[in-house]
Amino acid sequence: EMISGGMECMIGVKRDPLFGPIVAVGLGGIFVEILGDVSLRQAPVDRKEALEMIRSLRGYPLLSGARGGVPVDVEALAEMVAKISLMACAEDTLAELDINPVFVLENGAVAVDAIAIRSEIA
Repeated sequence: EMISGGMECMIGVKRDPLFGPIVAVGLGGIFVEILGDVSLRQAPVDRKEALEMIRSLRGYPLLSGARGGVPVDVEALAEMVAKISLMACAEDTLAELDINPVFVLENGAVAVDAIAIRSEIA
């Protein structure tokens, strides 16, 4: 399926040995590498906390339709972040997860590429 339009975002998880899974959300594609505009929280996060993470991004105006742009479905992105954070808490062997890009559209969000790294439980 071809995806067009929307904004590229990213969702990530990294398991910290002390704090457990840490969830990240930010602008995706080249923006995450160039701008480093990412919000981090200890998992799990609910939809409301995920929405707060998204709204805290410096690039949030791009998601909300700045300068005549089309606003995208940040609620769908927040729901995806919340569900991934729950999965990270439930799955002990998930060391890292990088979903980039997530295309956030006018209605909905679609994960286009992802990589997961598993660890052995000692």
